[in-house]
Amino acid sequence: MSFLEQYEAMIRLSAFAGIFLLMALLEIAMPRKQRVLAKGARWFTNISLVIVDTLALRLVMPILAVGMADYAALHGWGLLAMIALPFWIEIIIAFLLLDMLIYAQHIAFHKIPILWRFHKVHHADRDLDVTSGARFHPVESILSMAYKLICIMLIGPAAFAVFLFEVVLNAAAMFNHANVRLPLGLDRVLRLFIVTPDMHRVHHSVIVRETNSNYSFFLTIWDRMFRTYTAQPEKGHDGMTIGLSEYQDNKPANLIWSLLVPFTRNRGAETKTGSNSIEEPRPVLKSD
Repeated sequence: MSFLEQYEAMIRLSAFAGIFLLMALLEIAMPRKQRVLAKGARWFTNISLVIVDTLALRLVMPILAVGMADYAALHGWGLLAMIALPFWIEIIIAFLLLDMLIYAQHIAFHKIPILWRFHKVHHADRDLDVTSGARFHPVESILSMAYKLICIMLIGPAAFAVFLFEVVLNAAAMFNHANVRLPLGLDRVLRLFIVTPDMHRVHHSVIVRETNSNYSFFLTIWDRMFRTYTAQPEKGHDGMTIGLSEYQDNKPANLIWSLLVPFTRNRGAETKTGSNSIEEPRPVLKSD
């Protein structure tokens, strides 16, 4: 077992806890939007999904991302294994390829109906905050890891590149889902390179054409390159409604509902892969 495999979990958990705490404090100090649901129920559900996802991956997947990178290197698999490059260049290329492929995966989870059934658990969250970045159905987590393992086999990146990408991706998810008001000037500069909370919030709008944009997780180059970039929500950040139009109630804050909704019938409601003609409902403010 390599050093990264041995200590990966501890390092990632420490990074997760540190970024989570920082963003949670910033949300208190400088919130961007007023919540529409009580915080306690949402946080219980979103954090519980993290625990369920982690257990599901450990039970179902025989190997995870860094372990696959080591295994691929041992067998000489992947494009980068065939090319002699300086280590730092290999890290950059691997990081860029992985980020682009995650962007492509995100589009697939929106466009392919069976995948959307699981991804909509993430989009059903009616508020965005630091916990939303880890709110995924366990089936989506397993499928995402399987896809990532295939990508690693094809790319052949160094284990350190995969480790770095995993840490950055998790940190970016918490950052760009956070309910944090960045200074507009800082936001404009940052989003030239990385996804900001204001940029990603557009992706969680109930208006379909806005949800079908801003798919990038970390680097914004992919949305700009493939013309899926939307700068601002039509109704502004204060006026936009977050979530899915068919689930503008308390259900998304329920853990059992979140686990079971992919297996239930939609009863004819519009989805994010459907028409753009969705009317935004008026949010109902809830107290703690």
